[in-house]
Amino acid sequence: MLGEQCIRGFASLALSPDPDLAVAALMIARIEYPHLDASRYLDRLDELGDEAGRRVASASRLPLDAPRFADPLTLAQVTALSDYLFLEERFTGNQRHYEDPRNSYLNEVLDRRTGIPISLALVYMEVARRVGLRVEGINFPGHFLIRCPAPRRTLDDGGDLIIDAFHGGALLSEDACRELLQRHAGEDSDHDIRRFAHATKPQILVRMLLNLKRTYVKMYSFPQARDVTELLLAINPSGIGELRDRGLLAYHMNDFHRALRDLQAYLELAPSGAGDKDEQAQIWEHVKTLKRRVASLN
Repeated sequence: MLGEQCIRGFASLALSPDPDLAVAALMIARIEYPHLDASRYLDRLDELGDEAGRRVASASRLPLDAPRFADPLTLAQVTALSDYLFLEERFTGNQRHYEDPRNSYLNEVLDRRTGIPISLALVYMEVARRVGLRVEGINFPGHFLIRCPAPRRTLDDGGDLIIDAFHGGALLSEDACRELLQRHAGEDSDHDIRRFAHATKPQILVRMLLNLKRTYVKMYSFPQARDVTELLLAINPSGIGELRDRGLLAYHMNDFHRALRDLQAYLELAPSGAGDKDEQAQIWEHVKTLKRRVASLN
Protein backbone atom coordinates (compact mmCIF):
# COMPACT_ATOMS: atom_id res chain seq x y z
CA MET A 1 0.00 0.00 0.00
CA LEU A 2 1.07 3.57 -0.64
CA GLY A 3 2.15 5.37 2.52
CA GLU A 4 0.23 8.31 3.93
CA GLN A 5 3.16 10.63 3.24
CA CYS A 6 3.20 9.65 -0.42
CA ILE A 7 -0.56 10.15 -0.72
CA ARG A 8 -0.44 13.58 0.94
CA GLY A 9 2.51 14.61 -1.23
CA PHE A 10 0.66 13.55 -4.35
CA ALA A 11 -2.44 15.51 -3.36
CA SER A 12 -0.35 18.62 -2.73
CA LEU A 13 1.28 18.35 -6.15
CA ALA A 14 -1.92 17.48 -8.00
CA LEU A 15 -3.82 20.46 -6.59
CA SER A 16 -1.01 23.01 -6.79
CA PRO A 17 -1.07 25.79 -9.44
CA ASP A 18 2.37 24.69 -10.69
CA PRO A 19 1.82 23.44 -14.28
CA ASP A 20 4.35 20.61 -13.84
CA LEU A 21 2.63 17.27 -14.49
CA ALA A 22 5.68 15.04 -14.52
CA VAL A 23 6.42 14.92 -10.80
CA ALA A 24 2.84 13.95 -9.91
CA ALA A 25 2.80 11.39 -12.74
CA LEU A 26 5.99 9.83 -11.39
CA MET A 27 4.40 9.64 -7.95
CA ILE A 28 1.57 7.65 -9.54
CA ALA A 29 4.25 5.27 -10.84
CA ARG A 30 5.18 4.45 -7.24
CA ILE A 31 2.09 2.23 -7.17
CA GLU A 32 4.08 -0.26 -9.25
CA TYR A 33 7.63 0.98 -8.63
CA PRO A 34 7.86 2.02 -4.95
CA HIS A 35 11.60 2.74 -5.13
CA LEU A 36 11.49 4.71 -8.37
CA ASP A 37 14.22 7.32 -8.85
CA ALA A 38 12.10 10.19 -10.17
CA SER A 39 15.09 12.46 -10.78
CA ARG A 40 16.33 10.18 -13.57
CA TYR A 41 13.12 10.71 -15.54
CA LEU A 42 12.91 14.42 -14.84
CA ASP A 43 16.44 14.68 -16.20
CA ARG A 44 15.33 12.75 -19.28
CA LEU A 45 12.50 15.21 -19.88
CA ASP A 46 14.97 18.07 -19.49
CA GLU A 47 17.24 16.44 -22.07
CA LEU A 48 14.33 16.06 -24.48
CA GLY A 49 13.39 19.68 -23.83
CA ASP A 50 16.92 20.93 -24.51
CA GLU A 51 17.15 19.16 -27.85
CA ALA A 52 13.56 19.97 -28.83
CA GLY A 53 14.24 23.62 -27.97
CA ARG A 54 16.95 23.76 -30.63
CA ARG A 55 14.58 22.30 -33.20
CA VAL A 56 11.73 24.66 -32.31
CA ALA A 57 13.97 27.74 -32.21
CA SER A 58 15.17 27.12 -35.75
CA ALA A 59 11.79 26.06 -37.13
CA SER A 60 10.84 27.98 -40.26
CA ARG A 61 9.79 25.60 -43.03
CA LEU A 62 6.21 24.39 -43.31
CA PRO A 63 5.39 20.78 -44.18
CA LEU A 64 4.09 20.19 -47.69
CA ASP A 65 0.67 19.11 -46.36
CA ALA A 66 0.31 22.15 -44.08
CA PRO A 67 -3.28 23.23 -43.35
CA ARG A 68 -4.14 26.17 -45.57
CA PHE A 69 -5.20 28.59 -42.84
CA ALA A 70 -2.81 27.61 -40.04
CA ASP A 71 -0.60 30.25 -38.43
CA PRO A 72 2.79 29.68 -40.13
CA LEU A 73 5.06 30.16 -37.11
CA THR A 74 2.93 28.10 -34.73
CA LEU A 75 2.61 25.33 -37.28
CA ALA A 76 6.34 25.27 -37.95
CA GLN A 77 7.11 25.05 -34.23
CA VAL A 78 4.58 22.30 -33.58
CA THR A 79 5.83 20.36 -36.61
CA ALA A 80 9.42 20.65 -35.40
CA LEU A 81 8.50 19.38 -31.94
CA SER A 82 6.36 16.53 -33.29
CA ASP A 83 9.03 15.46 -35.78
CA TYR A 84 11.61 15.37 -33.01
CA LEU A 85 9.50 13.31 -30.58
CA PHE A 86 7.78 10.95 -33.02
CA LEU A 87 10.25 10.60 -35.91
CA GLU A 88 13.63 11.05 -34.24
CA GLU A 89 12.93 9.81 -30.71
CA ARG A 90 10.31 7.34 -32.02
CA PHE A 91 7.62 7.73 -29.40
CA THR A 92 4.58 5.82 -30.62
CA GLY A 93 1.13 4.71 -29.55
CA ASN A 94 0.99 1.18 -28.18
CA GLN A 95 -1.86 -0.15 -30.29
CA ARG A 96 -0.89 -3.79 -29.95
CA HIS A 97 -0.87 -3.88 -26.12
CA TYR A 98 -3.12 -0.94 -25.29
CA GLU A 99 -4.27 -2.40 -21.93
CA ASP A 100 -0.74 -2.89 -20.57
CA PRO A 101 -0.57 -0.83 -17.33
CA ARG A 102 2.98 0.22 -18.22
CA ASN A 103 1.43 2.49 -20.86
CA SER A 104 0.13 4.70 -18.05
CA TYR A 105 3.37 5.04 -16.09
CA LEU A 106 5.56 7.96 -17.14
CA ASN A 107 8.83 6.17 -16.32
CA GLU A 108 7.85 3.25 -18.57
CA VAL A 109 6.63 5.55 -21.34
CA LEU A 110 9.99 7.34 -21.33
CA ASP A 111 11.96 4.08 -21.18
CA ARG A 112 9.92 2.17 -23.76
CA ARG A 113 8.85 5.19 -25.86
CA THR A 114 5.29 3.95 -26.12
CA GLY A 115 2.04 4.58 -24.33
CA ILE A 116 -1.63 5.49 -24.60
CA PRO A 117 -3.02 8.86 -25.76
CA ILE A 118 -2.92 10.59 -22.38
CA SER A 119 0.55 9.42 -21.33
CA LEU A 120 2.09 10.35 -24.69
CA ALA A 121 0.25 13.68 -24.51
CA LEU A 122 1.77 14.25 -21.08
CA VAL A 123 5.27 13.73 -22.50
CA TYR A 124 4.44 16.13 -25.33
CA MET A 125 3.08 18.78 -22.96
CA GLU A 126 6.04 18.53 -20.60
CA VAL A 127 8.58 18.82 -23.41
CA ALA A 128 6.62 21.68 -24.98
CA ARG A 129 6.57 23.49 -21.64
CA ARG A 130 10.33 23.19 -21.41
CA VAL A 131 10.78 24.82 -24.83
CA GLY A 132 8.27 27.61 -24.17
CA LEU A 133 5.62 26.33 -26.59
CA ARG A 134 2.12 26.69 -25.20
CA VAL A 135 0.03 23.54 -25.49
CA GLU A 136 -2.82 22.19 -23.39
CA GLY A 137 -4.69 18.95 -22.96
CA ILE A 138 -8.28 18.49 -24.11
CA ASN A 139 -10.66 16.18 -22.25
CA PHE A 140 -11.85 14.67 -25.51
CA PRO A 141 -14.11 11.65 -24.93
CA GLY A 142 -12.31 8.34 -25.27
CA HIS A 143 -9.11 9.73 -26.78
CA PHE A 144 -7.03 12.42 -25.07
CA LEU A 145 -5.85 15.18 -27.43
CA ILE A 146 -3.62 18.27 -27.27
CA ARG A 147 -4.39 21.77 -28.45
CA CYS A 148 -1.83 24.41 -29.39
CA PRO A 149 -3.57 27.80 -29.34
CA ALA A 150 -2.71 29.83 -32.42
CA PRO A 151 -3.73 33.33 -33.56
CA ARG A 152 -6.69 33.63 -35.94
CA ARG A 153 -5.96 35.66 -39.03
CA THR A 154 -9.32 35.41 -40.80
CA LEU A 155 -12.86 34.35 -39.95
CA ASP A 156 -12.20 31.13 -41.86
CA ASP A 157 -8.96 30.49 -40.01
CA GLY A 158 -9.01 27.23 -38.05
CA GLY A 159 -6.75 28.88 -35.47
CA ASP A 160 -5.81 26.31 -32.84
CA LEU A 161 -3.90 23.20 -33.86
CA ILE A 162 -5.29 19.89 -32.56
CA ILE A 163 -2.59 17.26 -32.04
CA ASP A 164 -2.99 13.51 -31.62
CA ALA A 165 0.07 12.26 -29.72
CA PHE A 166 -1.04 8.63 -30.01
CA HIS A 167 -0.80 8.80 -33.81
CA GLY A 168 2.59 10.39 -34.23
CA GLY A 169 1.58 13.98 -33.56
CA ALA A 170 -0.97 14.02 -36.38
CA LEU A 171 -2.76 17.35 -36.84
CA LEU A 172 -6.51 16.78 -36.83
CA SER A 173 -8.91 18.74 -38.99
CA GLU A 174 -12.37 19.65 -37.73
CA ASP A 175 -13.82 16.79 -39.78
CA ALA A 176 -11.34 14.34 -38.26
CA CYS A 177 -12.23 15.56 -34.77
CA ARG A 178 -15.93 15.15 -35.54
CA GLU A 179 -15.36 11.60 -36.77
CA LEU A 180 -13.28 10.73 -33.71
CA LEU A 181 -15.89 12.20 -31.37
CA GLN A 182 -18.72 10.26 -33.00
CA ARG A 183 -16.69 7.07 -32.79
CA HIS A 184 -16.22 7.45 -29.03
CA ALA A 185 -19.34 9.33 -27.92
CA GLY A 186 -22.03 8.49 -30.48
CA GLU A 187 -23.49 9.96 -33.64
CA ASP A 188 -25.43 12.74 -31.87
CA SER A 189 -22.43 14.19 -30.03
CA ASP A 190 -21.51 17.85 -30.31
CA HIS A 191 -18.76 18.08 -32.93
CA ASP A 192 -17.34 21.55 -32.28
CA ILE A 193 -13.84 20.89 -30.90
CA ARG A 194 -13.51 24.52 -29.87
CA ARG A 195 -16.16 23.98 -27.21
CA PHE A 196 -14.02 21.50 -25.32
CA ALA A 197 -12.36 23.32 -22.44
CA HIS A 198 -8.72 22.63 -21.72
CA ALA A 199 -8.03 19.84 -19.25
CA THR A 200 -6.82 21.08 -15.89
CA LYS A 201 -3.92 19.48 -14.07
CA PRO A 202 -6.18 17.57 -11.61
CA GLN A 203 -8.42 16.44 -14.48
CA ILE A 204 -5.47 15.02 -16.40
CA LEU A 205 -4.18 13.14 -13.36
CA VAL A 206 -7.66 11.82 -12.54
CA ARG A 207 -8.08 10.58 -16.09
CA MET A 208 -4.72 8.79 -15.92
CA LEU A 209 -5.72 7.18 -12.63
CA LEU A 210 -9.12 6.07 -13.91
CA ASN A 211 -7.43 4.39 -16.88
CA LEU A 212 -5.13 2.56 -14.48
CA LYS A 213 -7.95 1.53 -12.16
CA ARG A 214 -9.95 0.02 -15.03
CA THR A 215 -6.88 -1.87 -16.20
CA TYR A 216 -6.04 -3.26 -12.78
CA VAL A 217 -9.63 -4.30 -12.04
CA LYS A 218 -9.74 -6.19 -15.35
CA MET A 219 -6.50 -7.91 -14.32
CA TYR A 220 -7.87 -8.70 -10.83
CA SER A 221 -4.90 -6.76 -9.46
CA PHE A 222 -6.89 -5.45 -6.51
CA PRO A 223 -4.03 -4.10 -4.32
CA GLN A 224 -2.86 -1.81 -7.14
CA ALA A 225 -6.43 -0.80 -7.95
CA ARG A 226 -6.96 0.15 -4.30
CA ASP A 227 -3.81 2.29 -4.35
CA VAL A 228 -5.22 4.06 -7.39
CA THR A 229 -8.44 4.82 -5.51
CA GLU A 230 -6.39 6.24 -2.65
CA LEU A 231 -4.84 8.75 -5.04
CA LEU A 232 -8.20 9.54 -6.61
CA LEU A 233 -9.62 10.27 -3.16
CA ALA A 234 -6.57 12.38 -2.36
CA ILE A 235 -7.50 14.65 -5.28
CA ASN A 236 -11.21 14.60 -4.47
CA PRO A 237 -11.93 13.48 -0.88
CA SER A 238 -15.68 13.86 -1.46
CA GLY A 239 -15.73 11.37 -4.34
CA ILE A 240 -18.22 8.86 -2.96
CA GLY A 241 -17.90 6.64 -6.02
CA GLU A 242 -14.22 6.14 -5.24
CA LEU A 243 -15.06 5.57 -1.57
CA ARG A 244 -17.44 2.80 -2.66
CA ASP A 245 -14.84 1.29 -4.98
CA ARG A 246 -12.15 1.37 -2.31
CA GLY A 247 -14.50 -0.51 -0.01
CA LEU A 248 -15.37 -3.10 -2.66
CA LEU A 249 -11.70 -3.61 -3.46
CA ALA A 250 -10.93 -4.10 0.24
CA TYR A 251 -13.78 -6.63 0.36
CA HIS A 252 -12.22 -8.61 -2.51
CA MET A 253 -8.92 -8.52 -0.63
CA ASN A 254 -10.54 -9.87 2.58
CA ASP A 255 -9.66 -6.64 4.36
CA PHE A 256 -12.97 -6.69 6.18
CA HIS A 257 -12.46 -3.82 8.63
CA ARG A 258 -11.55 -1.33 5.91
CA ALA A 259 -14.24 -2.63 3.59
CA LEU A 260 -16.90 -2.18 6.28
CA ARG A 261 -15.66 1.33 7.09
CA ASP A 262 -15.78 2.50 3.47
CA LEU A 263 -19.03 0.82 2.45
CA GLN A 264 -20.87 2.09 5.52
CA ALA A 265 -19.55 5.59 4.85
CA TYR A 266 -20.64 5.33 1.22
CA LEU A 267 -24.19 4.36 2.16
CA GLU A 268 -24.35 7.24 4.65
CA LEU A 269 -23.06 9.80 2.14
CA ALA A 270 -24.83 8.64 -1.02
CA PRO A 271 -27.80 10.93 -1.75
CA SER A 272 -31.17 9.30 -1.21
CA GLY A 273 -32.51 7.85 -4.46
CA ALA A 274 -29.25 8.49 -6.31
CA GLY A 275 -27.53 5.90 -8.46
CA ASP A 276 -28.49 2.30 -9.05
CA LYS A 277 -30.90 1.04 -6.38
CA ASP A 278 -29.95 -2.56 -7.07
CA GLU A 279 -26.31 -1.68 -6.55
CA GLN A 280 -27.01 0.05 -3.24
CA ALA A 281 -29.08 -2.94 -2.10
CA GLN A 282 -26.16 -5.20 -2.96
CA ILE A 283 -23.80 -3.01 -0.96
CA TRP A 284 -26.21 -3.21 2.01
CA GLU A 285 -25.91 -7.00 1.75
CA HIS A 286 -22.12 -6.70 1.71
CA VAL A 287 -22.28 -4.51 4.82
CA LYS A 288 -24.43 -7.06 6.66
CA THR A 289 -22.01 -9.84 5.74
CA LEU A 290 -19.03 -7.72 6.76
CA LYS A 291 -20.55 -6.90 10.14
CA ARG A 292 -20.91 -10.60 10.87
CA ARG A 293 -17.37 -11.35 9.76
CA VAL A 294 -15.84 -8.47 11.67
CA ALA A 295 -17.80 -9.48 14.80
CA SER A 296 -16.46 -13.02 14.48
CA LEU A 297 -12.89 -11.68 14.42
CA ASN A 298 -13.27 -9.74 17.65
